[in-house]
Amino acid sequence: MPMDNQTVLARGLGYVPGIARGVLRRGVAVPADAIALITQEQIGALAQAPAGIIVMDGAPFSHQAIALLGLGVPAVIVGRAEAAACHDGLEVVIDGHRGTVSTAAGNAPLAGRALMLPHAGQCIMTPDGVAAELRASVRSVAAAQKARALGATAIGLVRTEFFEPADGRCPDSDYYTREFTALCAAAAPLSVTFRLLDIATDKLPAWVPRGLAIPGALGLQGVRLFGQTVIADVVRAQLAVIGQLSRSYPVSILLPYLVRHEELRHWMLRVRAQVPEDIPIGAMVETPAGALDLEHWFDQADFIAVGCNDLMQCLFAADRDQADVRAYLDPYAPVLYRLFNDMAQRAGEHIAQIQLCGVLSQLHGVLPILLGLGYRRFSVDAAQIPYLAETVRGTTRKTAEALAQAVCAACDSADVLERLQITSANYQPFLAGNDLSGWRRIDHAIPRR
Repeated sequence: MPMDNQTVLARGLGYVPGIARGVLRRGVAVPADAIALITQEQIGALAQAPAGIIVMDGAPFSHQAIALLGLGVPAVIVGRAEAAACHDGLEVVIDGHRGTVSTAAGNAPLAGRALMLPHAGQCIMTPDGVAAELRASVRSVAAAQKARALGATAIGLVRTEFFEPADGRCPDSDYYTREFTALCAAAAPLSVTFRLLDIATDKLPAWVPRGLAIPGALGLQGVRLFGQTVIADVVRAQLAVIGQLSRSYPVSILLPYLVRHEELRHWMLRVRAQVPEDIPIGAMVETPAGALDLEHWFDQADFIAVGCNDLMQCLFAADRDQADVRAYLDPYAPVLYRLFNDMAQRAGEHIAQIQLCGVLSQLHGVLPILLGLGYRRFSVDAAQIPYLAETVRGTTRKTAEALAQAVCAACDSADVLERLQITSANYQPFLAGNDLSGWRRIDHAIPRR
């Protein structure tokens, strides 16, 4: 944690945990031992992974920001005003868990947090005996190996769209055989869930014809593209390889971006006809339509994965990749947790078969709320697992349920932030400005009806 003789220059949203020290440099061409200060648009252009990253005006649920999780270096998202205090050439320390950027304290060693790593393949237990699964979302063989080393319960989501030949050619069965086998071997003995090809306009592999996916947050993506010849051929190759791997490894399949029950039934039948019958097949709920029909999906799917990033995008009518509307995708808005509570009620006894994916559960203070609503399975970035395990070990079921009830009953995100003891210096709710306390005073002066 930051030492007492450090001066905090900026506070923001802790995004990738860990502590790093280095000379602050603006832009993407920075040395490996430096701290990079970049915009969201520059994330993909980083020449190499620096010691740490400060993102100015980033959208935490965007595909660009999520790429930071795969880099595995400490990262903090700050506002433009906070970034103004971070001068080029200054030696700084960033804390990716607490969301701080501080001046470096001489040559003193960094004081990191001593965290107890979970045992790979095992659930994490709360003090009163509630079991939670911290699975890992991965996009490479190396990430699967890291997940096992950091104590993942399983590989909850393989982002297969990021597996593509280096020469840009279309992947085939031979390519997937090499890559998927290597991934399963790296993760063994953990179970592995492969999400079938899930491309969109903002994550198009080099081999995909330009213009195939319709631009926009709600265009053609996921299974909506499975009828296109080039996509259909790649999906068939993925299914053939996963079917072969099921003879040696515990694998399952996940269908991306489904909306309606009829669509779910159609693709479940198509996929089941191409793989061994004992492979579990799940469906991703990523829209309010799917969330409100959840109880009917279990008559087709073996399990459900909730794509929290896209679900929030649809719920709040804000493109997750657009920094200008990032405040609308508020992870502390009570209405979001009322939706998750509704899903939990609809799932009933099937809630144990629901996996929550995406950034949401990894943000400060959120995991206990979700535990209180009854969710027990989470797929997160591997770097977050030790920190989230610590949260689980320090949260009782009674405390979590009381917190979840209070959050669902709250009027607005400011109420939730106060309950979670998160100050506006670290997270500013929509329209709160820089002075949360003043905003609340004005708000309380307005008569409630």
